[in-house]
Amino acid sequence: MPELPEVETYRRFLDEILVGQTIVALEVKDAHVLATDEVTLRKALSGRRVAATRRLGKNCFLELDSGQVLALHFGMTGDVGAYRDETDAPRFTRVALHLADGLRVAFIDPRKFGRIRLTESVAQYQKAKKLGPDALDITAQQLQAALGARKPLVKPLLLDQSITAGLGNWIVDEVLFQAKIHPERRACTLTEAEFKALHAAIQLVLTTAIRHEATYRHFPASFLIHAREWDTSATPNTDNHIYCPIHPKTKIAKSYVGGRATYVCPKCQPAPSDNK
Repeated sequence: MPELPEVETYRRFLDEILVGQTIVALEVKDAHVLATDEVTLRKALSGRRVAATRRLGKNCFLELDSGQVLALHFGMTGDVGAYRDETDAPRFTRVALHLADGLRVAFIDPRKFGRIRLTESVAQYQKAKKLGPDALDITAQQLQAALGARKPLVKPLLLDQSITAGLGNWIVDEVLFQAKIHPERRACTLTEAEFKALHAAIQLVLTTAIRHEATYRHFPASFLIHAREWDTSATPNTDNHIYCPIHPKTKIAKSYVGGRATYVCPKCQPAPSDNK
């Protein structure tokens, strides 16, 4: 699933090719991805100039000169692309925006879980979808206020988009590793210093991922992501285990927290002894 860093990369790409351009036509190849009906979308988009792009969590927005906003949610496999000739259209292009300069912008989605919808504003979309502050914008104080009195485990809470928008599974694992907090700590047991460390880790992980355009193999060697089983750059030792990048003799442990695969260094992130 495209996470916040991927969506920010998409937004920057769209910002470069779309802002200031006029949409002359909407081409729908598969209406399954439309959350607003095609007739309404065509009427709202045709002849409109893209004034700006924005992002909130895992959602990207095209602000039109009419004041309306086109919201893009990428589901499990969504992406964007650009082409000029139909023969060059990316595979699985579901919708294309035709621009006045001849360029076409593709909404690509192999599994068709993504959605395109019209909304009156980003704020209205945020309210309707019950999204919290963007993970890059939330402060340490806001984070502590949202979580500090809550008894559930910290990992599922960080994945809750109503608390902060944009944190996915691998990101939360990385954030907790960098902050040296075990994912099964109850949020109410975290100290003020730990909330500050958590906030700093969120900023570190997201800005690093965005800087590398979400190409995970380019992340620093000190990142836990290289130990995740799907990362082909991770090389198991002779005993078929992956070890902590900070403590080379400590095996990374895999478990499930809140139903999600979770990776932990037992030395960096000691398990809670009293988690009542």
